[in-house]
Amino acid sequence: MTFKVRLRGWWRARRTAARRDEGMTTSEYAVGTIAAAAFAAVLYKIVTSGAVSGALESVIGKALDAPF
Repeated sequence: MTFKVRLRGWWRARRTAARRDEGMTTSEYAVGTIAAAAFAAVLYKIVTSGAVSGALESVIGKALDAPF
């Protein structure tokens, strides 16, 4: 059997295996959910910090007080 024939068979097996993968498993969903919750917690802490809160209030105040 030549290398080309073996390679073709290997690729065919890889494509078949990839098609059988129907999505994330339960453990992958769990890890993804935990990561998303951790990111949300960090983002919440950043947005509610004094410096960021003051900056947002300043930007909103300037936008509302802008002359037309």
